[in-house]
Amino acid sequence: MARDMTPVLKRCRVLGLEPGFMGIDKKSNRSAGNGRRKISEYGEQLREKQKAKFIYGVTEKPFRNYYVKAQKLKYGTTGENLMILLEERLDNIIFRLGFARTRKEARQIVDHKMVLVNGKRVNIPSYCVSVGDKIEIAEKKKNIQRMKDVLEATNGRLVPSWLDVDRDNLTGTVKEVPTRDQIDVPVNEVQIVELYSK
Repeated sequence: MARDMTPVLKRCRVLGLEPGFMGIDKKSNRSAGNGRRKISEYGEQLREKQKAKFIYGVTEKPFRNYYVKAQKLKYGTTGENLMILLEERLDNIIFRLGFARTRKEARQIVDHKMVLVNGKRVNIPSYCVSVGDKIEIAEKKKNIQRMKDVLEATNGRLVPSWLDVDRDNLTGTVKEVPTRDQIDVPVNEVQIVELYSK
């Protein structure tokens, strides 16, 4: 599996992202050095796509597949559907519920078979969660030190209104499909659509 080994703060700086969107509290002392150059229209569109891929931890081929799927959906615009599909990934849901500090950690928690969806063990980070699905941490893993540390670190994090969470029992429910307004990711999805439609 392809992995981006670039330091997260450096990548955030290049893309003009706040590290907070990645679940990281650190701040970079350096500023982005792109102020001198004027970025072309294509460059801006490419940057928006790279931002979305970086935030959700998706490589090019799966990202392209999400775009094709978003085009085929009957409701909403392609850009909004793309963001909703990315938001409905299981690793992202674990991150949003506060059961992981970052999406990378959420992906690892899912990979390590620590997550149940509707009572069944799921170890696929890209698994698409549906409305009404109950997500929980496996009973044997609820009391391990790692989960206690994660819960302590994510204690002040706001859970989106389209999710319902019970932090004491480490369970969460998807109440509804998120709207674009409820997704606080600083990505201009219109530019991604323009890039792919060329």
